[in-house]
Amino acid sequence: MTPTRRRRLIFAVLLIGGIGTAVALGAYAFRQNLFYFYSPTQVAEGDAPPNHPFRIGGLVEKGSLKRNGMTVHFMVTDTAKSVPVVYTGILPDLFREGQGIVAEGHLNRSGVFVASRVLAKHDSTYMPPEVARALKRAHAREAAAARTKAAEAGAARTKAAEAGAR
Repeated sequence: MTPTRRRRLIFAVLLIGGIGTAVALGAYAFRQNLFYFYSPTQVAEGDAPPNHPFRIGGLVEKGSLKRNGMTVHFMVTDTAKSVPVVYTGILPDLFREGQGIVAEGHLNRSGVFVASRVLAKHDSTYMPPEVARALKRAHAREAAAARTKAAEAGAARTKAAEAGAR
């Protein structure tokens, strides 16, 4: 092998190795900063990973807001299930009960979401897409449950009427 070819081969190997290392480091950094979104129903059902950062979104449940100095305790709901949240820090100005929020943090062993960051929606018409989808799914589940309950009640009334007619 000539010295020129040898230098080109070494350069190509180093270049490919450097690019591979850069891609691997980028993928690792991306994975470390990735936050998955979970609704309160998913968190309550155990779908969210404990001690791993993720986002939770929903409405701040009315009557659940409790302040203790810089620490705030509240419940986030998607109208189907609620999850307790604790946050230490300054809350956004738009944060209040009944307001849509997205919180970043992790779930501790006792099932409390420990938020490291809380984001409140901007105005009365804005709702983060993840929160809107979670609320829509929760409303659909409630409506299906109500229809099933009504159908069961109707069947029971029909049976009772048939039994009374005999």
